[in-house]
Amino acid sequence: MKTLIHLLLSALAIFVTAYLLPGVEVDTWVTYFILAVVLGAINIFIRPILTLLTLPLSIITLGLFSVVINAFMVMLADRIVPGFSVDGFVSALLFGIVLGVVTFVLKRFD
Repeated sequence: MKTLIHLLLSALAIFVTAYLLPGVEVDTWVTYFILAVVLGAINIFIRPILTLLTLPLSIITLGLFSVVINAFMVMLADRIVPGFSVDGFVSALLFGIVLGVVTFVLKRFD
């Protein structure tokens, strides 16, 4: 049950973020849920590998490079999920930042 609530909150966070940003488009409600699952899987399996590989760069930038990694994860999700489109790197970067803030706010209600 907790996983389902987490999925719903993630889909809601993606909805709010896509609504706020002009460079991001999501076609249907089903796409929101698929995108939530894909972003979760990317963050579980691929993000730790990239974080480890870019650790020296993250240390030099005091952790700010993780925002760039997050943008690349969003761009990867753009390639994987049909019905989800991000205009470019800047839109993906903003999507990652706003999604993180919206998710943080929504998790406070969990």
